[in-house]
Amino acid sequence: MIHELKNMYGYLFEDDLLDDIVKAGIYKEIPAGNKIIEIGQYIQSMPLLIEGAIKILRDDEEGDELLLYFLESGDTCAMTLTCCLGNARSEIRAVAELDTKLIMVPISKMEEWTRKYKSWRDFVFQSYHNRLMEMLETIDSIAFLKMDERLLKYLKDKSTVTNSMAISSTHQEIAHELHTSRVVVSRLLKKLENQGKIKLNRNNIEIVSL
Repeated sequence: MIHELKNMYGYLFEDDLLDDIVKAGIYKEIPAGNKIIEIGQYIQSMPLLIEGAIKILRDDEEGDELLLYFLESGDTCAMTLTCCLGNARSEIRAVAELDTKLIMVPISKMEEWTRKYKSWRDFVFQSYHNRLMEMLETIDSIAFLKMDERLLKYLKDKSTVTNSMAISSTHQEIAHELHTSRVVVSRLLKKLENQGKIKLNRNNIEIVSL
């Protein structure tokens, strides 16, 4: 674990902090599709993402999901930080988008390291800022972009996070994450295919030109 941790966070954290993370943190491997955090759950630790990708979702009153943002290697989640420090229930659902490796850092250590290590304090504040910007981008997308533009942005983001031009999500899964209907998604995907931007295959959506 120390080797993977240093490869990902060695440029950010000093050796003493890396050693403390190894001693206090709990290493986990989460298969793609598995839930990491559920809405309503009390959060006792904060994830440090070493490898893979996580999607952060929120439910509306009807139980429909909305994708807020993705976490990639080297990230952590601002919503998790807030729940940890406030001893509150989670307002988000975190699901592994890819096979994911992470280290869970206990709440007590988060507070201790904020006082002890400037690099940790800077990392936490920067993480808050990054996630806030991504949430604002999501809000702007919902408020100002047409659904076809939102779908195009979704495919671009998904391709970036998974480092693949083939998106394996079903039309129904995309509809859930964009908070719309499967019929609308299927119609817009067909439109993008007719424009030569994607190719609809049996098991994936192949990005041709975005």
